Formats: sequence, C-alpha cells, structure tokens
Amino acid sequence: MRKPIISIIICLSLLSIRPVYAVDDNLLRADAPVRHIVVEGDTLWGIAARFLHDPWRWSEVWGLNRDQLKNPHRIYPGDVIVLEKTLKGNRLHLIKGDEERRTIKLSPSVRIESVDSAAIPSITASVIEPFLTQPLVIEKDGLLRAPILLGTSDNRVVMSTGNTVYVSNIPHELGKAWQIFRPGKALKDPDMNNQVIGYEAEYLGNASIAAFGEISTAVITHSTQEILKGDRLVPAPGFIFNNYAPHAPIVPISGRILSVYGGVTEIAKGSIITLNKGARDGLEMGNVLAIHRRSQTRMPDGKMIVLPEERSGLVFVFRVFDKVSYALVVQSKGSILIQDAVKNP
Repeated sequence: MRKPIISIIICLSLLSIRPVYAVDDNLLRADAPVRHIVVEGDTLWGIAARFLHDPWRWSEVWGLNRDQLKNPHRIYPGDVIVLEKTLKGNRLHLIKGDEERRTIKLSPSVRIESVDSAAIPSITASVIEPFLTQPLVIEKDGLLRAPILLGTSDNRVVMSTGNTVYVSNIPHELGKAWQIFRPGKALKDPDMNNQVIGYEAEYLGNASIAAFGEISTAVITHSTQEILKGDRLVPAPGFIFNNYAPHAPIVPISGRILSVYGGVTEIAKGSIITLNKGARDGLEMGNVLAIHRRSQTRMPDGKMIVLPEERSGLVFVFRVFDKVSYALVVQSKGSILIQDAVKNP
C-alpha cells in the first residue's frame, strides 16, 4: 500500500522528480494550481484542463513523441504534478512516490490494474467501456457473412441469458467467446452524396460456444434485449485499453457528426457521437477535434445565407474504424447538432 504524501517539501529528496518542458505562458491558465495531487477518478484530460487553456496540448507540454502518445507518462493516484516558475519560464514536474504496481486479472481476455493503484486514463473509462468491447461498426454486408443463430431445441421465439442455442458456421479457430448482433442503421456520409460507409450494429448480448460442429451448441451468457432467430454472431474482441494522451491530429481533418448514441436528439458534454472520418483519413485514438456549428439565416428578401462557422465544443476520439470513429464530447458551448463540422482544434 502506498504511503500518503504528507509534505511536498519534506518528501522531495525521497521522490523521483521528472522535469518536463517549459510551459508557454499563453498555454497556461491564469488560475492554474501550483500543484495537483492526483486522486482516483482523475483523467489526463481533466488534469490538463486544470493547467492549460487547451487541454489537447498536454502532449506538447510533456514533449511526448509519436510512440509515447500511445503510452504516455503513467500517472497514478498519489503522484503530484507541480508547476514551477523558473527564470526560463514555467515548468511542470511529476513527483512520484512508490513505483510498485500490482495487477489483478478480471477475465481470460481482460486485464486491468487495480483501482487503487491503476494509472489514470485519458478520459473517464466507465463512459466509453461498452464502446471498447463491442464492434458497433460493421462494413456493408459484414453481418450477412457472419454465423447465424438458428434457435433452440424447443423452438423458442425469444432467447435470453441462460438459453442453449444452436449456431451455424462457427469457426473453431476464432475461440469460444462471441457477441450477438443485429444489423442497425446505415451510416451515410453527407460529404459523399450520402454514400453508406458502414452500419451501426445493434449489440444484443454474449454467447459462449459449448461444442463446435457443423451446427455448434452455444449458451447465451448475457443479453441486453430480446434475441431472435436470424441474429448474427461476431467474435468478441479483446479489451482495448485506451490510454492515448490527448493530442491534435497530425494531418488536416474536416469531417461531420453522423449520429449521437442513445437515440437522443440533443448533443452535449458527455455525449457519444459518430464521426464520418476514420483511420484512412489519418484519425487515431486520442485525437481531439473542435466542433464547429454550421448555421444559416434568412434575409429580409427571403434569401438564405450561410453564416460563418462558430466553434461550439471539443471531442476526444476513443475508437477508430476504417471510415468511421467514435468520440466523446468533452466540452460544449451552446447547441451541437448532427452534421456539425469537426476539425483540427
């Protein structure tokens, strides 16, 4: 168990101090704290916002290179971030105590660190966890090629947790852990004449294969809603631990908001949104994009004119597919609408 930090001054000689690059005064908030003790529930984004006007420039302050963006400074509860004013400008220090870290294994495919000693994540993990363990975006006709749920031996119409079911065309080399999906709405790109760039699959639950064969036997281990004959199975992905440092894209990005998760119409801080840009466009996990509101007004003569775009928020990209990405709205000002623009901050 880590000992609490009682006094920064007394403990400095006992702790490892890692100096970091000087902070441009224009980046630093006027109300930035002299020090911040990291606590459980903190995120890289939240801490960055305490010190900087532009939290996505956190990686610049710490001088992270491309590889380090994917595995940034591991900051733990009890560590202290100190803002030091020097003759050469402001500088951040990371003061670390006990370096011992322990891990616990939660399942055969998921390994994360214990709550009291785990490195803090980039953004709140509980908000995005379902999106890290489910495919969600399927290419056109992707589910049509997937194994199909045939039903039960007693011809149940609706299936749920605990039911034994039969599935065709399950390849044994892909393992026993599968997820059940149903084709959802098409994702259409408004910048490409509404061309379909993917489908948002509807997650129904999990299944474990009990016996492989031409027709395999499976048990539904978890269900979120009714499961029906004809639903499809997709191999369960491993846990994607997203700890990318917040940073701006290295290439120009100009995209749109396609949809908002949960069937709501209002988009605000904390909303999960789908973007029409992905890996093929140079987008990656950890990228921060600015939302720009597109609006127009009617002139007295009845003519509609387009108004200049107005920045209305920031999003943090946490899951990237080829043509589509998922992002969390981390900052919002005013209304945010579907088809609003997203660009480099």
